[in-house]
Amino acid sequence: MSAPLRSLFPLVLALGMVHVGFNAHAQTKFERSKTLGFTLGTGYYLGEMNPYGHFKGRFQPGFGGFMRFNMTRRFGVRAAVHRTNLLYYDADSNDPWIANRNLHFRNAITEGSVVAEFNYSRYQIGNTKDRFTGYLFAGLSLYSHMPEAEIDGIWYELQPLGTEGQGTTSASGGSRYATTGFAIPFGFGFKWNLGRFSALNLEWGMRRTWTDHLDDVAGYYASLAVLEEEAGPLSELLSEARIEREGNLEDPIGQMRGYGGLDDRFAVMSVSFTFRIDKSPTTCWER
Repeated sequence: MSAPLRSLFPLVLALGMVHVGFNAHAQTKFERSKTLGFTLGTGYYLGEMNPYGHFKGRFQPGFGGFMRFNMTRRFGVRAAVHRTNLLYYDADSNDPWIANRNLHFRNAITEGSVVAEFNYSRYQIGNTKDRFTGYLFAGLSLYSHMPEAEIDGIWYELQPLGTEGQGTTSASGGSRYATTGFAIPFGFGFKWNLGRFSALNLEWGMRRTWTDHLDDVAGYYASLAVLEEEAGPLSELLSEARIEREGNLEDPIGQMRGYGGLDDRFAVMSVSFTFRIDKSPTTCWER
């Protein structure tokens, strides 16, 4: 290579790197987008009243909304708020022991989450070539909940009542459980383009929690006498409702009420309508 060419080589290399970097930046910028979504769905839980049965329960409507930031056609981040309503009765169980316990609860769980999404294939709203994909997601959420139970048509919050002796001198007592906590949401879904600016999403996701009290059932029966005296008659009534008691004992203190140490989980099944909100998708899609 001659001296003049050798002197031009660094300049040519630098220009080539700038060109490649500019194209990569332009492509990444081209793939970025923002979408707004509205969600309808339902949910179920796994816990003392439903130990193993996925997709079981008295399904209640849920709703939510989210903002999705698509970094590329394969990767995005979603921030969401969702309301999941649970309703379960021991009487619906095929397990004789659970049915005999005869408890029930409802719980409206409000959840805020941030998750990362990974598309199986390249996808972009409005893109006529990349119009469908499956995806996986995982992240972190903060939720609040309050289990309730019903007597004569009136629903009562259970956490303040300490139905397993929380906040009393009962041997099974301890402190009252938290009504907020962190969870790990994870699951999968599918995305279909409906047009140039909108899409349909179907999704299933589980929430791994660190609480055993979504249903207010966790450990052992407290002394009914202590509950009546220290927590009130409502606590006693909502703590023990068995059809047949073990050994015909008047006070079930120390007998099993839940499974103990088995954290509850809840799942969300949803359909979402999403809309591109940042810029109009071009009609000249390039790969």
